[in-house]
Amino acid sequence: MSKPSLFVPLGVFALLAMLLAAGFGLDDPHHLPSALIGKPMPEFELVDVLNPDRVIRKEDLLGHVSLINVWATWCPNCVVEHPQFLEISRQGSIRVIGVNYHDDIEKAQQWLQKYENPYWVSVADTEGTLGIDLGVYGAPETFVMDAKGYIRYRHVGPVTRNVWLDTLLPVVDAVKREQVEQTAARG
Repeated sequence: MSKPSLFVPLGVFALLAMLLAAGFGLDDPHHLPSALIGKPMPEFELVDVLNPDRVIRKEDLLGHVSLINVWATWCPNCVVEHPQFLEISRQGSIRVIGVNYHDDIEKAQQWLQKYENPYWVSVADTEGTLGIDLGVYGAPETFVMDAKGYIRYRHVGPVTRNVWLDTLLPVVDAVKREQVEQTAARG
């Protein structure tokens, strides 16, 4: 074996060590940057999980501040966060929109029947195209979308009571306040 070929494994190891160090250096490992913050929700045309004859588009979601929850039946953390979304939905202060990611519609329907449905609507993203456009790494991920359809925040990982109260609810309240102030300023 030649001496230069000995440096290849060393170089690979050094690169991996730098990547791991950068990952461990994140203040919050659940906060992954999103290129969509401040940008419009991607355009889409997907069927409703519970009514596959109904097509949902981005325009159908506008007019309300909403939580966009990316979930799947194969996702164990989606089961963990589900009771919190049921509670949020029952409070009625915000629409919860589901994006069933890379999943089978029949399994998703059964899952919602078993665990109850917290969603105002849940779209079937069977091919994962909307998830890709949102920059989703996996499920669960949750976005705050304003009434005009702009993504304002992204949370990666399960939404627990603490995440809702300490992180997402303050963002939702701030977005709602902004929109009330903008409406009042217009007269």
